[in-house]
Amino acid sequence: MKTKPPRPVASPPEPAGRGPLIGAHVSTGGGMDQAPLRGREVGCATIQIFVKSNMQWAARPLSESEIAGFKVNCRETGIAPVVAHNSYLVNLCAQNDDLAKKSLDAMTVELERCDALGILGLIMHPGSHPDEAEGLARITAAVNELLDRTRGSPVRLLLENTAGQGSYLGRRFEQLAQIIAGVRRPERVAVCFDTCHAFASGYDLRTPADCEATFAEFDRVVGLDRLVCFHFNDAKQDLGRHVDRHEHLGQGRLGLEPFRWILRNPRFAAIPKILETPKGMKDGEDWDAVTLRLLRELARP
Repeated sequence: MKTKPPRPVASPPEPAGRGPLIGAHVSTGGGMDQAPLRGREVGCATIQIFVKSNMQWAARPLSESEIAGFKVNCRETGIAPVVAHNSYLVNLCAQNDDLAKKSLDAMTVELERCDALGILGLIMHPGSHPDEAEGLARITAAVNELLDRTRGSPVRLLLENTAGQGSYLGRRFEQLAQIIAGVRRPERVAVCFDTCHAFASGYDLRTPADCEATFAEFDRVVGLDRLVCFHFNDAKQDLGRHVDRHEHLGQGRLGLEPFRWILRNPRFAAIPKILETPKGMKDGEDWDAVTLRLLRELARP
């Protein structure tokens, strides 16, 4: 099959450093090179993508022209950095050895694709296991194996905090810290902080005082130097319910205050903030575009 040549964008990027570093998860349908263009259409300064189908184990090879087109379009749109989210099938601490091996192999491919595309980091949920101690040990061993397999790569693995539903690990900051402490190459491991998941797992963020307390705890346990990405999501369910249900910003139990607080906090200015709220249209306009405009308003002092 003939590959399409890179499709450059038609207009120059906005000046670097203009506005908050906010964006959304965007589709790669039609080729990786299309993702930055979609991001620009809704007003993204940064984006998140899947580097392969999120619900299939197999991945078609990336063509050289697709990789080149992706980099060209990122450069021309000014969208940076780009982060990726791993496949939803992956469970690095699975009790089933076959699933654990498939997960490890799939993650290796995803890290290699991130490297080829020049992506900052690959976000991963730690995984699900009924025994916390054994599960954390399995995750740590898997992360070490992944970093060994991709030795020399600059791509970082970003552990995402979880809502803690069922036997999912990563709901407490201490669990993330334990994984990082057992990694042989800790410089390649960091954290993506999901606001909905934090709230669902019991960390309050509804007021400025709540935000101060939660991030002080994160700093004490994990370290703010490990925080390199945010997922901006409101929560459908109440504090500590361990239900992973994202809501549009300001329409859930969190409200707008945590997003305003994070956006106006100079410690987080250089950290990408990614929407994972429901897709669709609002009054004839893309929901992501509407929400990104709202975030720019919240960022203004």
